[in-house]
Amino acid sequence: MAIITISRQVAAHGDEVAEKLARNLGYTFITRKEIEKRIVELGFPESKLTKFDERKPGFFASLTKGRDEYFNYAQLAILEAAEKKNVVIIGRGAFAVFENVPNHIAVRLIADEKTRISRLRNEFNWDEKKALQRIQESDENRAGYHRSFYNVDINDASLYHAVLNTGKISLDNCAKIISDIVETKVTVQQEEDGNLMIEKLLKAQSIVNKLYFEERVNIDFMHATIEGNTIYLHGVSDSPVVVESALQVIRSQMPEYEAKSAVSIIHDFKTY
Repeated sequence: MAIITISRQVAAHGDEVAEKLARNLGYTFITRKEIEKRIVELGFPESKLTKFDERKPGFFASLTKGRDEYFNYAQLAILEAAEKKNVVIIGRGAFAVFENVPNHIAVRLIADEKTRISRLRNEFNWDEKKALQRIQESDENRAGYHRSFYNVDINDASLYHAVLNTGKISLDNCAKIISDIVETKVTVQQEEDGNLMIEKLLKAQSIVNKLYFEERVNIDFMHATIEGNTIYLHGVSDSPVVVESALQVIRSQMPEYEAKSAVSIIHDFKTY
């Protein structure tokens, strides 16, 4: 019926709420490890995950091809998970991926600093200083990750259908509140429209990955959108010839769509 995404602060009990929610609704809980595993299965080196996975990319990492590789693999893994329908997905900026999907419900889980410190100290037997350091590091990394990959402020409450404080609301009640939102908000029509949109998003990402990883097309910031019977290729390139070759690949792979370029041609554009 819905795609539910959970954004959470460290020690806000995101996994616990997501697990309860999935169990209550009979949904599939897509864990962080499952997304990571799929990203690696698709071809991203496991050794490089820690550079990008819900972390703010370092300056040089943000300028390398590795950043785009990670982003494209992660997008595909998230969309594949959503294609299963009736899922709860945690982290990875999934709420931004499904921003305009009609049957998507985005929730952020937070807790006050005192509660978060207490939880980390109990779980890991840390002192207060180490727990606070972990909180500050995690908050900075997650904020940087979302700014870098999705250009959003993860703390902007307007991005979510609900922001719940697990320091003040029990985990069971958090799960119930989210369940109630899903059951009252998502209509049959929204579900049908959402499923079609996910199908298009997955097709668009799949062709981008083919262009990027198999055809080695040199277009930076490459992505695709589907509107009606037309697929638009976006990005930045210094060569119209390269763009046309990419469009030819799309036409051969997706003959049911008209392929058009929305790529910006910038001469003397340099990649890093």
